[in-house]
Amino acid sequence: MTVLLVDDDFAVLDAMGELLRDEGYLVGMAQSGRDALAQLREAESLPSLILLDLMMPDMNGWEFREHQARDPRLAGIPTVIVSANIPEQLSQELGVGGFVRKPLDAAELLAVVRLHCRPS
Repeated sequence: MTVLLVDDDFAVLDAMGELLRDEGYLVGMAQSGRDALAQLREAESLPSLILLDLMMPDMNGWEFREHQARDPRLAGIPTVIVSANIPEQLSQELGVGGFVRKPLDAAELLAVVRLHCRPS
């Protein structure tokens, strides 16, 4: 898995996943922070990048980042916030590698992904 997409909106997951697969990336998907943590903890091979929504039920993006930061195996995975409303300073507070605004711009999303990983 090269990129893990974490978003509770299946339409957004599907659109991002299709775009990234068309560009040659391997893609994993999770519909909550809790689901993402479970997948990551069970994975033999970790993703090169996590694209994370902030507003999700069950476990939101902030809670996910807290758990990720406390897990030495997961803490080093670059994470980019994908959200409709996020001030730039918040991405710094969360310790992430940036953000992409929704609605998604395909070129912007691909540019961010290319910074962190290569297609398979």
